[in-house]
Amino acid sequence: YVLVSLWSGFMGFGLSMVVRTELGSGGQWLGDEQLYNLMVTSHGVMMLFFLVMPMFMGGFGNWLIPVVLGLNDMLLPRLNNLSFLMLPLALVMFCLSMVISGGTAGWTMYPPLTLGSFSPSYSMDLMILSLHVVGVSSLLGSVNIIVTSVVGGKVGGSVEQTPLIVWSLIVTAVLVVLTIPVLAAALTMLLLDRNFSTSFFDPTGGGSPLLYQHLFWFFGH
Repeated sequence: YVLVSLWSGFMGFGLSMVVRTELGSGGQWLGDEQLYNLMVTSHGVMMLFFLVMPMFMGGFGNWLIPVVLGLNDMLLPRLNNLSFLMLPLALVMFCLSMVISGGTAGWTMYPPLTLGSFSPSYSMDLMILSLHVVGVSSLLGSVNIIVTSVVGGKVGGSVEQTPLIVWSLIVTAVLVVLTIPVLAAALTMLLLDRNFSTSFFDPTGGGSPLLYQHLFWFFGH
C-alpha cells in the first residue's frame, strides 16, 4: 500500500510541477491547452484516489490498527490482499487513460464534457473504470478496518478502552463505506450515458448534469 501510494504521490508531484511551470510561463511552456487541462485533472485524481485513500485507509490503517490493538494481523488478511491487488490494476488503467487518444476531457470529469459527443475516445471509459476499481479497493480496506477494530477491540478489552486513533479510523472507514457507493453510482450512470444511449446526465434526453454534481460532491464532502 505504502509503496504504491508513494509512487503515485511522486507521479502526482511531477504533474503538479508541470502545472506550476505552465502557470509560471503564462501558458507558453506546453503550448497545448488540452494537455494542460489533462495534467490538472490527472493531478487531482492521482493525489486523492491513488495517494491519500490507499495510504491512510490501506497502508496506515491496516498497519497501525493491529499494532495498537495488540493483534498479529488484520482479521481479514485475504480481503486485504484483494484490496491491494486492485491498486496496481487501477493505476495502470488510469495511466493508460492519460495517453490514449489525447487523454481525457481535462479540467473536469463532469458532464456534458465527459459524454460521448464531447469525448468519444475510450480513454474516458478507462479513467472511469480505474476509479471504479480503486474505489472498490478503498471500500474493501475500509470494511477490513471496521471489522478488525470492532471485533479486535473487544478481544483486547472493552469498547471504552479502545484507543482514540482506532475510533478515528473507524469513523473514517464508515464514511468511506457510505460514500463510495454513491460515487460508483454516478460513474456507472456516466458509463451508461456514454455507451448505452441512456440520458441520466444528457440534457438533450431529459437528464441533468446537476445530478452528477450532487452525487460526486456528496462523496467529496
